[in-house]
Order: sequence, then C-alpha cells, then structure tokens
Amino acid sequence: MKEIITKFSTKKYYIIIYLLIGIMTTGLVVKNPLYGEDNIGYYFHLLFAFLFASCLLIYPKYKKGIIRWLIVIMATLLFYTLFLIYPETGSTILLIYFIPTISIIFFDKKLFYASLFINQILIVATVIFLVNNGKTSLYPNVTSDPIGNIVTFVGSQVFIYFIFHFTSDRITKMQLYYEQVKHSERLKTTGELAAAVAHEIRNPLTVVKGYLQLYEQDKTLDESMKKSLPLLIDELDSAEQVISQLLSLSRPTMDQNTESVDIERAINSVAELLQSYGILNENKIEVVVEAGSYIEINKMELHQLLVNVVKNAIEASKAGGTILITAKKLKNEKIEIKVIDDGVGMSEEQMTLLGTPFYSLKTKGTGLGVMICNNIVKKYNGSIKYESLKDCGTTVAICFPSKSILHRG
Repeated sequence: MKEIITKFSTKKYYIIIYLLIGIMTTGLVVKNPLYGEDNIGYYFHLLFAFLFASCLLIYPKYKKGIIRWLIVIMATLLFYTLFLIYPETGSTILLIYFIPTISIIFFDKKLFYASLFINQILIVATVIFLVNNGKTSLYPNVTSDPIGNIVTFVGSQVFIYFIFHFTSDRITKMQLYYEQVKHSERLKTTGELAAAVAHEIRNPLTVVKGYLQLYEQDKTLDESMKKSLPLLIDELDSAEQVISQLLSLSRPTMDQNTESVDIERAINSVAELLQSYGILNENKIEVVVEAGSYIEINKMELHQLLVNVVKNAIEASKAGGTILITAKKLKNEKIEIKVIDDGVGMSEEQMTLLGTPFYSLKTKGTGLGVMICNNIVKKYNGSIKYESLKDCGTTVAICFPSKSILHRG
C-alpha cells in the first residue's frame, strides 16, 4: 500500500505547500489584531506556523515516520493555539475538528488512530481549562450551544474515521491488484523468454545426449574414456528437465480434459510414489484425508502439483522428520489440501520471493516448480497459501472448488 500512495508529484506537492504557507503568512500579518503587539500568544502562533511549514517542506526529502508525526504534532499545536488566542474567530474550531485528516494523507494507521485519540483528550482538556479559568464567555461560538457543538465534534470524528477506514480498505485492494498485475507481468515475461530460449537449446542438447548414449554403448571405446559419460548424460537430463519446465510455462497444457478426481486416491497415489524418496531422506509421509472429496481438474496436472509440493516438503525437512498431508471439505464448498513439514522453514523475505522466476532455495533449483504450481492452482480457480517460520517448518494450503458427486453411494 505504501508503495502506491507515497508516489506523488513533488512539483505539485510544493505548489500546494507554498500556497498553504502563503495563506498562513497572510493570517499572520493581514488584519491580525495581534500583529505588531508584544503578545506571547502571537509569538506562539508565529513559532508553530514556522515549524509546521518547515516540516511540510522537508517531508519529500525525509519520508520518515518521525517527520509525519512532527507534521501532525505541529498542526495540532498550531490549530489549538489559533483557537485559544483568537476567540472571536469561530472558524478556528473547525481546524481542530479535522486534525486527524492530516494523517490520512500519509495513510499511516498508527498515526491516524493516535491523532484521533489525542484530539479527543485535547478538546476535553481545553473545555475544562476554559471552564475552570472562567473564560467561557470569550468563546460564544462554542459555549452558546454546548450540546450542539459536542454532537458536531463527535459526528465529525466518526465521519473522519469512516473516511479513513473505507479509503484504507480500497487502497489495500488496489495494492493487492497491483501485486497481481506485477506477478502476471513476470509470468508473461518468463513465458516469452522460455519460448525464445527453450526451442533453441533443446534440439542441440538432444543431439549431444544421443551421441553420448551411443558412445556409452560403444564397446570399442576404452572404459576410462567412458567413465564420465553417465555423469554427462545425467547433467543433460537435468538440463532437459529445466527446459521442459520452461516450455510448460510458455504454452498452455495440450491435454485440457478435466474429470472428477477423488482427492483421497490422488493423494495416496502421490504419497506412495514419493514414499521411497522420503525414506532416502529418512522422512516419513503421513496422510489424513476426509473421504468423499472430489474436485474437477485435469488428473495429470493435479498429480504434477502434488508431487512438486510434497517433494519440496521432503527436501526441506530434516532427517527423521514427518511430512503430513491432509485434505478436508470446508464450509464454503471448497476442498483444502495441506502439506505440512517441520523442516528448515522460510523467512518473510524468502516467502515474498516465492514464485519469482529463477528464484529457488535449492542449490540447483530454478524456482519454476513453484510457478508451475501457482499456474495450475490459478487455472482451476483455486488458491495456494504459504505459512512458514524459520527453523519451524512450512505449511502449504491449497484450496479448490468442491465437486459434488451425486451418483456415488
């Protein structure tokens, strides 16, 4: 959210600020009853106006939280000073009413709620001060209708709160949309890059691999020369796998046939397939699935999705760890699949980079597996969420719309 709202035209900002400073200067010297007099109230007016203007001028260069707080504090001191030293000017009370709106410009929640709360305290303290010192008669615009002014003040604060709340909610949605657009652009760029590169690389690799396999079977070659051939072929297989992943991102899956897939059967199939892989890493796979859960999906794509997620969980787990796969129906007609491991986990920074092209936590990873998983989930109107803590493990939660199977008993 901050990324969007802090981007403003510096030129326009300074034009507005200079106009505001001009208005404040006019208020100080033009027909001001205290101008030219040795009055301490006027000096406070001058001081707070200067400090407020200074904070506004330096804000674009130092967009720190402390500058925002100083702007609101100086504005509060200035507006209350205006109210107290110019009792005959009834409009100064309106400035006090709208002090919290200054923090709306920055969309800083802590600052907004603090200014809203402090303003309530200050207005009450000001009224008590005027009553105790017998100065209520100097402020007829306020004291002539106390109930009406209280209602107006409370109403204005509630109105300001709702403006901030709904605007903040809208900005949050804009930020989410902005992130989705950026992610889509990254995927599009990756797809175009994959289409351009993968086809150019795949054919030469196939030729090289074919010759290496031929040499490997050639009995006339010396065994010492053939010793490194299996390693070379394995490395080419790894390269071909990366190219296949790139191609799967750059073009839609040819097999678009979907069917009602039994989640229990699909998960058990993947668990059985990867059980031996888990044993090699001294890990155990446990499955807890609610029976009778179905989704409409391409069976091979679901298999690819589950294999990727479970395999990642195994590789992230410590020796002797357990990978738990669960599936259950939710109340909102969704099927939730969770893959939970107690492995190394991820930091917040690492989680924000998940799905970024060619970003991987594995030594030889490409990051394309996560992108493929995200694409499959999105394709079937699902959602995928990652929860993780460093050294505590990771939970991957995948949701798909549930498929009702009426003919099954």
